[in-house]
Amino acid sequence: MALPIPARASSACPACGDPGFRVLFRATDRLYRTTTKEFHIVECKGCRMLRLDPCPTIRELPDYYPKNYWFAPTGDPASRMEEGWRRFALRDHVSFVERAIRDSGERGLVLDVGCGGGLFLNLLREAIDLPVLGLDYSLDAARVAWESNGVPAFCGTLCQPPVPPESCAAVTMFHILEHLHDPESYIRQARQLLRPDGRLIIQVPNASCWQFLLLGENWNGVDVPRHLIDFRENDVVRLLESGGFEVLRMKHFSLRDNPAGLATSLAPSLDPMARRVRGVPETPRTRLSRDLLYFGLLCLALPLTMIEAACRAGSTLMVEARIRK
Repeated sequence: MALPIPARASSACPACGDPGFRVLFRATDRLYRTTTKEFHIVECKGCRMLRLDPCPTIRELPDYYPKNYWFAPTGDPASRMEEGWRRFALRDHVSFVERAIRDSGERGLVLDVGCGGGLFLNLLREAIDLPVLGLDYSLDAARVAWESNGVPAFCGTLCQPPVPPESCAAVTMFHILEHLHDPESYIRQARQLLRPDGRLIIQVPNASCWQFLLLGENWNGVDVPRHLIDFRENDVVRLLESGGFEVLRMKHFSLRDNPAGLATSLAPSLDPMARRVRGVPETPRTRLSRDLLYFGLLCLALPLTMIEAACRAGSTLMVEARIRK
């Protein structure tokens, strides 16, 4: 049964407190199929921030996250190919963070919040002469980080950080804030952990992108019901400024995320992670064939997403910020 248009949102806007809203569309979990329940994407009438309604409770959210919600390599050809692509594409993230740390001149720990399997920190460690640490809500993900990538990782949240204040040269959060009920609390906590000229690097899907305008509820960036907030560029700037930061640099393209996001939006059934999470039965040959089809679609998406990003309408936002003086 279709979800009826609500007379009011289940809660006021978390950014500005305005109870007014308008419904853009309704959607369900088309990627991992953890639920058939429908949700609305609503826009605040005050600040225009987009959010999920009804917002899943803290108790409900774990049901929408599959256990293997990250990449852990195996020895088969398809997995080796995927691992190779991830290593290549993540150089984009490593380069962005490496430059931020170099410009800051700070020494200290690099803390990656939501580290998953730890591949990013493994690659970053090769590029910088600083200690790294991963933090993830999933114990299994932290274990994969240790065992597969040799990255020290803790299980927990940033609300109870495993490191002391002013110990970090950089704190990174790639695709974390959109999953939180209270993203501002993570921004405030990051400010406490950073050294005086340390850097906060965040990445979120960009709801101002052309893909969202064209695909609507089929855009992979909304990721219902796991993404609770759909940030536009001005939402990100407002969030950082309210947490005591100033934006230094912003990038609208990610080699890892923009082309893959469009490919998954167009053909979610081919997405390698989604197939693995859903336990789609596949022979090794079938898996490799589907992965090659997906990679071909990803290559076709690459020039389109580069044009989109060149017009400052890319499907992700990667931001470097520092504590406001």
